Amino acid sequence: MKLSHFNYELPRELIAEYPTENRDESRLLVIDRSKGSIEHKMFKDVLNYFDDQDLIVANNTKVFPARLFGKKEKTGANIEVFLLRELNKSMKLWDVMVDPARKIRVGNKIFFGEDEELIAEVVDNTTSRGRTIRFIYEGSDESFRNIIHNLGDTPLPKYIHREAEESDLERYQTLFAKHEGAVAAPTAGLHFSKALIKRLQIKGVGFSEITLHTGLASFNPIDVEDLAKYKMDAEYYHVTEDVERTVNATKKAGRRVCAVGTTSMRALESTVTANGFLKASDGWTNLFIFPPYKFNIANSMITNFHMPKSSVMIMAASFAGPELLLEAYDQAVKEKYRFLSYGDAMLIL
Repeated sequence: MKLSHFNYELPRELIAEYPTENRDESRLLVIDRSKGSIEHKMFKDVLNYFDDQDLIVANNTKVFPARLFGKKEKTGANIEVFLLRELNKSMKLWDVMVDPARKIRVGNKIFFGEDEELIAEVVDNTTSRGRTIRFIYEGSDESFRNIIHNLGDTPLPKYIHREAEESDLERYQTLFAKHEGAVAAPTAGLHFSKALIKRLQIKGVGFSEITLHTGLASFNPIDVEDLAKYKMDAEYYHVTEDVERTVNATKKAGRRVCAVGTTSMRALESTVTANGFLKASDGWTNLFIFPPYKFNIANSMITNFHMPKSSVMIMAASFAGPELLLEAYDQAVKEKYRFLSYGDAMLIL
């Protein structure tokens, strides 16, 4: 399968800068694979597509304020440091991206906060923009985390052309968020409101939660035409035994298992038994799903509208079928749906 098969024209004005006023009032495009049909609904209408004993699986990762702004020692140059993941807790080693990268070399120190509350030293170059840094801090881990939270900004994607605002602290976080570790929100989950979740539960729909700490894997451009040669960055996931039992029982009963977002789908597909059932586990996954792919666990999926030629769009195409998904994207552009992280949603049945 070729990367160029997954291209489409995304008008800049369709990229959502802000979320809808209410979480469940985004639009919903519904793809029915068995009928080859496309319908246009509101997200709250998702209630009509699930029944008693169906199961919705959401990602409970929690976004942390991963974007820090500091100054380089001596020159005072402004440096953006984007925290990707903690490599060693006791040594306070982090994998980060820096901008502008050309100014940051091994041995340089970066100072954060007006009173230089935090200092980091660059200890390694990893990629053109990637660095390993060590925070120089002698206090407790709790106080270190508090400083990161106080100094850091909500890590909105670069395609949102504005600074993070106070409202983003809540809205760039799903209601399922519990376990901190993501640097990007699992955006399909952003559409669920408390009222909608309660109405689904009253109807008898179950909810299970997995964890996949969203990194920048979804945003990294694919640089090869042959998708079989692409290597995806690894992300940490955790599937509990309770989720294993619930998902497998739902699957055996022939009910609907819906993955909320590509992150939930990746976690589910990363830990499958030989006979196609879910297995509890935790670890790192670099699973890259592209057509043709046989999905083992979920038989429905909620996702957002993604960037052209992105790994998440390609996964959605694997599930919906490439031709049907591209037709849906074409309709979404014509109908002026809102795209990307704060945009509208798609339900694939």
